[in-house]
Amino acid sequence: MVRPNRILYVIQHTDSEYLGRMEDHFEGRGIRFTYIRPHTTDGKLPPSARFVDGVIFLGGGPWGAAGERDLPSLSNEVALSHECFALGIPQIGIGLGALIVALGGGGEVTSAPLRFDVVTASRQSEDALNGYMPEEFPVAYYLRDQLKLPAYADVLAAGPDGAPLVFQLGEMALGFVGHPGAKRAMIEDLIMEFEESPDDVSTALNELSQKVPEIEDALVAMMTGIIQVTGLMRPKSPTPSLDG
Repeated sequence: MVRPNRILYVIQHTDSEYLGRMEDHFEGRGIRFTYIRPHTTDGKLPPSARFVDGVIFLGGGPWGAAGERDLPSLSNEVALSHECFALGIPQIGIGLGALIVALGGGGEVTSAPLRFDVVTASRQSEDALNGYMPEEFPVAYYLRDQLKLPAYADVLAAGPDGAPLVFQLGEMALGFVGHPGAKRAMIEDLIMEFEESPDDVSTALNELSQKVPEIEDALVAMMTGIIQVTGLMRPKSPTPSLDG
């Protein structure tokens, strides 16, 4: 069977955070990805999403989206997310990226302090991610601010406090408040990269280390659902025009 040749833009906001454990899952399915680094010297965002098969917006460490410490490229990235919705291009938001996808889809973001925690997510329906989401799984999140989803959003998993941790907007947009492929080293690098870090990071780091096997197992199942929901293994179809 010939696999579709798919390419993703992965928008990176820090030197430390990347796809993590998700990389192997994409590569194993023949899905290629290109990191875009607007935070670096001379780094730029792509002018349009119409030339790729999907966009992933990564986390941003202490950067936020509610006015206190906004990501410098925030407005342009929200516009890129909005274009994905208009063109029917799959998109995935992780951490700060989930806030960007929520804003691109008509949601809001409210101010909240920078925090790092590991919590248990609970699936909200049996068909979440086409049935591939575990009933419960650990989520490690490191972000500032919090999202307010638009009315049409489908919350796929929620935390102990009822706050959404995984959501779907429309047919092909997913948001993960925590990184589904998180690694301890990634968080350690984030802490060292910036002068600002959450309080009591050692407790959450130890919890993350203990939960690594569960995170890996959950990701195996969820990647199948992510690929199915976003359609990244389906035959390609022409990208619609914004004009028509």
